[in-house]
Amino acid sequence: MSLVYAGVLSHAPGITGRADLVKNTAKRDEFYAKLDIQRQEIEASGAEALIVIAAEHFANFFMSNMPAYCIGIGSEYEGPIEDPEWLRIPKTKVPGAADLGTRLTREVMKTVDVAYAEEWKFDHGIMVPLHFLTPKYDLPIIPVNINCQGPPLTPLHRAWAFGEALRRACDSVPEKIAVVGTGGISHWPATPDSGKINEPWDREFLDRLMRNDREALLGYDDMQTYRDAGQGGFEIRTFIAIAAAAGGQGELQFYTAELPIFAVGCTVARFSLDKAA
Repeated sequence: MSLVYAGVLSHAPGITGRADLVKNTAKRDEFYAKLDIQRQEIEASGAEALIVIAAEHFANFFMSNMPAYCIGIGSEYEGPIEDPEWLRIPKTKVPGAADLGTRLTREVMKTVDVAYAEEWKFDHGIMVPLHFLTPKYDLPIIPVNINCQGPPLTPLHRAWAFGEALRRACDSVPEKIAVVGTGGISHWPATPDSGKINEPWDREFLDRLMRNDREALLGYDDMQTYRDAGQGGFEIRTFIAIAAAAGGQGELQFYTAELPIFAVGCTVARFSLDKAA
């Protein structure tokens, strides 16, 4: 198979931008150590490219044109689009994989309508994961966006179908590919409730996710998610797509709600790769 690694991780800007404000430094450092293990696992997989499925934050796509799904097919990207001093990540060039991204897009299109983009400015949703997973920016990146910001949002069963299509696409090419989904679970970004975390809701979702229980994962209702997990909770779509792509059960490597300055429950997990149907 060509998909050699699948995992998920959090991407909140505070993870890098507010690192020096953390009171529980031991828990912060444990989180960073688990992210480094994820980096090592991706490297050990022999991946020749990394797909990052993220939720883009109105940096490139707006309500004038908001695709449900978009795959990057550029040869090079730049980020972060935010103030690098605020995010604590310097602006840099990130290598793309134009030919591979195009071949994957063509295969995904056979079952799921998807937009594509040769130009893409990475925001924290991609740059924070890359800061930890490819700190030398030496692994070609294929960015993928699922609209989790501007309703109407893609239904959860379609996010699952997209993950399945992406798995099929990865297994159709000879290159070894790693894929990570990144977002928050419960969080209320850019609101007076920023820093609030609904840990019981998070843990229930993670239990469903680690079991890769399709029926349970697709059982969430957007209004209930908004009520219990905030507008940031809509980003479960990126995690669900990864579960669909992986096919196997997950292993939760790290979760904590003890770093509220990061404004998200911090998560790291990986999945076993079942043979695609």
